[in-house]
Amino acid sequence: MQFIIITGVSGAGKGLASSNFEDFGFFVADNIPPALLPMFAELCMRGNIGRVAIVTDVRGGLFFNDLNTALKVLQVAGVKYQILFLDADDELLMQRFRETRRRHPLSDEHPNLPDAIEAERAALQSLRGRADKIINTSHVTPRELREEIKATFLDNPDSSRMQIRVESFGFKHGLPTDADLMFDVRFLPNPNYDREIGHLDGNCAPVIDYVMDNPITREFLDKLSDLIYFCVPHYEAEGKSYLTIAIGCTGGRHRSVVLTNWLANGLLERGFIAAASHRDLDRSASEAKNFVGPKKEDAK
Repeated sequence: MQFIIITGVSGAGKGLASSNFEDFGFFVADNIPPALLPMFAELCMRGNIGRVAIVTDVRGGLFFNDLNTALKVLQVAGVKYQILFLDADDELLMQRFRETRRRHPLSDEHPNLPDAIEAERAALQSLRGRADKIINTSHVTPRELREEIKATFLDNPDSSRMQIRVESFGFKHGLPTDADLMFDVRFLPNPNYDREIGHLDGNCAPVIDYVMDNPITREFLDKLSDLIYFCVPHYEAEGKSYLTIAIGCTGGRHRSVVLTNWLANGLLERGFIAAASHRDLDRSASEAKNFVGPKKEDAK
């Protein structure tokens, strides 16, 4: 039985995620007290229900404190569960609550919305650390969320192996909150300041050549590959299901894209299950429309 526990901060999209699981043929139950999870799992196994997704979060009040105990009972009973944790940036969470005019589940104890969000994060901290998959929905469209869920929980032909996602991002658009490893490559020469190629992105050959032909890049990648290829097998041996490696530059359009593709391809060549994604590439592309970069001498 595939047993998915959907949790995360209020306003991050758990309802949308559960609807997607339902569309994919899962039996979905919302806001079940954690103490009932082992009993519910047993009922599903008796009924030969092969796919189950349960939403549980701080709406359970004091019952939510029973979650750690329930997870231990599930483990002892041989139920192999996976935890999907949905997150979002604080500013976006506050915007969503204001737009929907919904009350935060902790508003009785914390009438001030930022305080309620902070208290909820503290309550979920240990659970977030145990999550198999973390998705920050701040920069994810509903369609992208659906595809991420599908790729993670349905389209994976080798679900027993660790899945690696190498993600590029731009620091000016905020840090990715779901990264296990993060690398800052803003010290590398920036193609944005080259008038000939500044309007292109890191998937284009001229930008790839610009970044990869630099001796600083080559030396960095030698050191990075030593670290990554040492760590990844140990993460997998420890039973980690998903690993996210984030590589960031200023805008998430040039350097980080090139190196993300390079690292993902290298992991694939070594037999790991890996894929590249580019969080801010579309956003940066709209900013770069009709871009005329400064001359190199102007950037000095």
